[in-house]
Amino acid sequence: MTKAPRARVARRPVHGVLLLDKPLGWSSNDILQKVKWLLRAEKAGHTGTLDPLASGVLPLCFGAATKFSQLQLDADKTYQAVVCLGKKTSTGDAEGDVIETRPVAVSAQDVLQVADQFTGVISQLPPMHSALKKDGKALYEYARAGIEVERERRQITIYELNMALALDDIALPAIDMIVKCSKGTYIRTLGEDVGEALGCGAHLSALRRVATGGFEEPQCVTLEALEAMTEDERLACLLPVDSLLVNHMVVTLDADNTSRFLSGVRRRGAWPDAVQVAVYEEKTKALLGTAHVVAGELIPGRLLSPIEIEQIANASRTQACPNTPDVQPI
Repeated sequence: MTKAPRARVARRPVHGVLLLDKPLGWSSNDILQKVKWLLRAEKAGHTGTLDPLASGVLPLCFGAATKFSQLQLDADKTYQAVVCLGKKTSTGDAEGDVIETRPVAVSAQDVLQVADQFTGVISQLPPMHSALKKDGKALYEYARAGIEVERERRQITIYELNMALALDDIALPAIDMIVKCSKGTYIRTLGEDVGEALGCGAHLSALRRVATGGFEEPQCVTLEALEAMTEDERLACLLPVDSLLVNHMVVTLDADNTSRFLSGVRRRGAWPDAVQVAVYEEKTKALLGTAHVVAGELIPGRLLSPIEIEQIANASRTQACPNTPDVQPI
């Protein structure tokens, strides 16, 4: 019997940021498409991938917010991880095959000393099982074909690294790790490097992102909670577009200058030089876009369209999001 065609979802303009607590087992893109479907949103994008074996804070951008998603890609992040000692795997995490086993003789003092070695500016060799591209192809595609390609080491920064021997009743010795780091840091690689420094090898057995770019775990909504909501309740969970711009200097423009700015024309004023500026319309307080200031000139960056500004103005954001704490940018 021929299946009846699935009813098409009527899409609509949705603008804002949803902080999702990504569940295990989902790719970042799959979870994005699921939430996009739940919101019936026309346009969506995520702010950097989390592996299927990782959970935690994943900001999802909708509509006009997608114009500023790069800011979250570039943001510092904080992770909780468990590093399993004594076993190396083909992927650096629990998904790969065990390729080496070594005895473990590690003390709490050893762990503290190694933490000092990996704090500050360090270099990392990106793992083969990653989405980083080489000649237009993701490294994991080469890895799946059994090909290892040359990669350049990259400078990253570990701002804080807290490690301690795990005290839980587990089959293998492990380290509990909390890492605050710069963009581009591979926690799998960090776990492997720590294992090598301890002389026993290691792989990552668990990973959770607890903060990214000012957004934290308690602000997030779970997929399960989101699915149980009405459409209006889901929309009420969205943070405003400018929640991505909290660290920007604020500039307001009158109606005449607003029109010119939205046309891409530079404006002059008594503003200090600034790399990141959020620009608003003076009377309505509507977000117009981003800019930077050089020598008193406000130079447009990513701009909202008049249609987007009108749609945001018309959207209702008065209903509190159930099942979560107040979802306000920090």
